[in-house]
Amino acid sequence: MQKRLVSKCPICDNRMDITQLHCKSCDTTLTGRFVPCKFCQLTVEQQEFVEVFLASRGNIKEVERLLGISYPTVRSRLDQIIEALGYRVEYQETDSHRKDVLKALNDGEITAEEAIRLLKK
Repeated sequence: MQKRLVSKCPICDNRMDITQLHCKSCDTTLTGRFVPCKFCQLTVEQQEFVEVFLASRGNIKEVERLLGISYPTVRSRLDQIIEALGYRVEYQETDSHRKDVLKALNDGEITAEEAIRLLKK
């Protein structure tokens, strides 16, 4: 079983620094302060979503089918990942968007907090 890099502290949830790298082959060890890649800082769930999204070549309908979630849920998760990577998400407030968010909330696909966040943006 392959271990995953821990990027957030399990105690305080802040970002952890990587301070040592080691090569099993030649026994070389590097010490210092290393920053994990942006994708390593995503949660395991977000990393798995990115993997499905990329394997589907960005086809949201395929992501919906593979994960068994609705379009608003796919968009919501994608927006959360974009924000976690440090980019700003531009939202267009339309009646269709509001209906999608409310339908996802009604279907139990997103939480009330997530619906509020999506409707405020």
